[in-house]
Amino acid sequence: MSRKYHFISGLPRSGSTLLSGLLRQNPNFFAAMSSPVASLMNGCLEQMGAGGEFFTFFDSEKRKRICRSLFEAYYQDKADNTVIFDTNRLWNARLHQLSELFSQFKVICCVRNPAWIMDSFERIYRKNPFDYSRMYNSQARLTVYSRCETLINASSVVGSAWTALKEAYYGEHSERLLLIDYDLLTQHPEKTLQLLYEFIDQSPFEHDFENVDYQEVEFDEKLGAKGLHTVKRKVEFSPRRTILPPDLFAKYNDMAFWKDNTGTNASIISPKED
Repeated sequence: MSRKYHFISGLPRSGSTLLSGLLRQNPNFFAAMSSPVASLMNGCLEQMGAGGEFFTFFDSEKRKRICRSLFEAYYQDKADNTVIFDTNRLWNARLHQLSELFSQFKVICCVRNPAWIMDSFERIYRKNPFDYSRMYNSQARLTVYSRCETLINASSVVGSAWTALKEAYYGEHSERLLLIDYDLLTQHPEKTLQLLYEFIDQSPFEHDFENVDYQEVEFDEKLGAKGLHTVKRKVEFSPRRTILPPDLFAKYNDMAFWKDNTGTNASIISPKED
């Protein structure tokens, strides 16, 4: 069966799980939380690369075929879905590879002001006071300052996604990106989904924004971060006061680089600046 592959990427705590929950309402689509395909592909390329024992057995075309076959094998059981959305925050750093594997792919990047991303992670941490998550080591757990510093590290969950998004946003494949701001997705989900469908050239579908059913309880419990991938049934925006100290909030508030759309060909659905 001929199927199309698109990708969900962007920043954590920015609506990718909600977006997947909405997209999977369409019987032609498959979407879920982060899949292992990106890691599998990277592992295979390491083994087939110059540092691997069997490097001489592979040329570029063979490596490309093997990488493409990972997608086909992993999603073979999704025979009823003509459009696959594979989710991984590091796809934005792999656009040069995806462009060789797929001709018409698009990347939907969920974004959110980084200050509110940090606020969201901190709320998850405080809601689970006796569950020590694998996201932090003993030193990183000490205070909100050390926890935020750990998250924004270039090799950690927020920092790695932020740098990958920035690479893609200003890169040569930026026209394949659609950035969706979390606030607009939750405030105007119907219009946002309409624009997304236009971007990926798919026929409109009537989504139910009152009954979104998607969560990954087992994954979150193993991570020690209950509620990390739980989606509220009704799509709605809930304004709140930040729990971050003012200096921390101000520090991360300035990291939303996509507010400046010069130097990129990416499409953006975000609130207009005053």
